[in-house]
Amino acid sequence: MLERLESLPADPILGTIVACRNDPNPDKVDLGVGQYKDARGTTPVFAAVRAAEERVLADQATKGYVPPPGDPDFLSGIVVTLLGPDHPAVVDNRVGAVQTTGGSGALRVLAGMLLRALDDAPLWAPNPTWGNHIPLLGAAGLAISQYPYYDQSTHSLEFDAMMEVVRQRGPGDVVLVHGCCHNPCGADLSPTQWDEFIEVAAERRFTPFVDFAYHGLGEGLDADARGIRLLAERVPELIVAYSASKNFGLYRERTGLAMAVARTAEVAATQTSQMANIARELYSMPPAHGASIVATILGDPDLTTSWEEEVATMRTRLNGLRALLSARLRETTGGTEFDYVEHERGMFSFLGLTPDQVTALQRDHSVYTIPSSRMNVAGVTEDNVDLVARAVARVV
Repeated sequence: MLERLESLPADPILGTIVACRNDPNPDKVDLGVGQYKDARGTTPVFAAVRAAEERVLADQATKGYVPPPGDPDFLSGIVVTLLGPDHPAVVDNRVGAVQTTGGSGALRVLAGMLLRALDDAPLWAPNPTWGNHIPLLGAAGLAISQYPYYDQSTHSLEFDAMMEVVRQRGPGDVVLVHGCCHNPCGADLSPTQWDEFIEVAAERRFTPFVDFAYHGLGEGLDADARGIRLLAERVPELIVAYSASKNFGLYRERTGLAMAVARTAEVAATQTSQMANIARELYSMPPAHGASIVATILGDPDLTTSWEEEVATMRTRLNGLRALLSARLRETTGGTEFDYVEHERGMFSFLGLTPDQVTALQRDHSVYTIPSSRMNVAGVTEDNVDLVARAVARVV
């Protein structure tokens, strides 16, 4: 039976990783892989994570299962970090949450809950959006359409066109937005644009679905959470997929959270039971290790401070690399067409290259982006920025 299956093409990101790995050029530059990397090109273990992990291992007395809802200290720690301890939804116990296998697990659990509430729930996602949103959420059964978000020819938000679509949504519709550090384009809603989106969401009463994978890497932990905090105050219901992969550096630990904000504590409890049941169907019990690390960090003021400082260091480095790369591209191209890179946020931006130019970048210069020309800014370093800028200038 299984011999009937056909081979599938490689994922474009994984294909880029393999091509870069097999390139013998010692000066090759990997701008494709979607992980934060430091100046040495490694994905570091946070000092706060290492200290917390030592405590977790020293105190661990069992390898028994974690129940489907997950570690309660992890759940409360993330909810309070995201919304704030005095947020009305937190004070009134109107937040339901379960631990998930990374941000992707959170997306899948929330998709399952949407489909239990409305079996033909339509979901509207930005164009462009993270490459796995549509396969993952579509495979769950959601009917997905896209609204305009980013114009690659001008490297600017299509906010008016976005809101024209959003204003037509209503009860029963779900609108997916990125909380900050949009993947893949790096262009985020401004505070004023968030305010307009929130006003329309409250008026039209659709369900906002926020994917929050880069908390703290844009403008700061509180500033990045501003949109979600206001949504949670203004709209009757809100769902959030949260990942600890980037801002805690826990990629391989698969640590995430699915969260729902409801009108009442009773509805929130119902939603928690539904999410826990869906998690039970999908993977039964969540992994313990990453959540225990996060809970330990957020439960200790000194470790929390250390973690916040490390997130700030990542953010400062990313924004500094954006400014540096923009400046070098301005020098090498003699133009300003790449200035937008400095003003976008997070790990990713489009270089605006054609597929042939991406191929030339890899073949002739050993600089690797994924086929869409999305680059990981964290792959740029002070040592390779001139090489990258010259390579881009030559292919354009």
